[in-house]
Amino acid sequence: MPSQAVLEEKSGEVEEIKGILQGYKSIGIASLKKVRASQLQGMKKNFAGKVYVRVLKNTLMKLALESMGKEELKALEGYLEGSNVYLFTNENPFKLALMLERGKVKTTAKSGDTAAMDVVIPAGNTAQPPGPVISQLNAVGLPTRIESGSVWISKDTLVVRKGEPINERLAGVLSKLGIKAVELGISMRAVLDEGLMIAGERLHVDVEGTRNSLIQSNSAAFALSLSIAYPTKETIGALLQTAHQKAIALSLGAAVPTKETIGDLIRKANAEMTSLNTVIEKAKPNA
Repeated sequence: MPSQAVLEEKSGEVEEIKGILQGYKSIGIASLKKVRASQLQGMKKNFAGKVYVRVLKNTLMKLALESMGKEELKALEGYLEGSNVYLFTNENPFKLALMLERGKVKTTAKSGDTAAMDVVIPAGNTAQPPGPVISQLNAVGLPTRIESGSVWISKDTLVVRKGEPINERLAGVLSKLGIKAVELGISMRAVLDEGLMIAGERLHVDVEGTRNSLIQSNSAAFALSLSIAYPTKETIGALLQTAHQKAIALSLGAAVPTKETIGDLIRKANAEMTSLNTVIEKAKPNA
């Protein structure tokens, strides 16, 4: 049986957690699997003032949620398993997930690790002398040759796809070649944002892809606005310039003099007169 002091301590921790839950609009749960203590400390430092980071026991979190009796918080209970770190913030949950992704670091793989990306070993000099390394490279599907006293990889070769496990043999080869195929960091499992539970896979935003999509959409909207002569603050300048050019062209074509076209009309008339005079002179019979 736990002592009275232990029970009081746990009760105090539960009350503390309840206070934290009430102080923020977003509650994130991230996995601590393969996260180093130094990374966690660095994240706490980087997030200071924006995100309150706390490692809590799942049992204490569950007790706090149950005692609060709020339906919107019960969605968190489905994630109270494994080693977790809790992130309390008023920041946008997608921004929080992006901050965690940018905090990840690449490292060499160990047996059983999962590849963070498609790993393609490029053709070229491995800087390794001939010997056992040849059979090690061949064993993971790398074609080799010996050139200038070194072992060379003959062609670019995909050795593992993103999400696939890395076996011991491949981990050794990647380490020998200095290739970092694993990412260490905190992965967001879910965020409860003002009562809305957002699963981790829905939090990932392709920032570059979204930016390019917005640029393309803006260009298409701008072109459409010009083509249908729809004025906006972005297109009004170009529309006025186009209208002015068309008015000038119409005025010249119809020989309507204005202060903008009178000079061009006179030059045009003079050119036509000169051309006509040349034709008349050529048409005169020779004396």
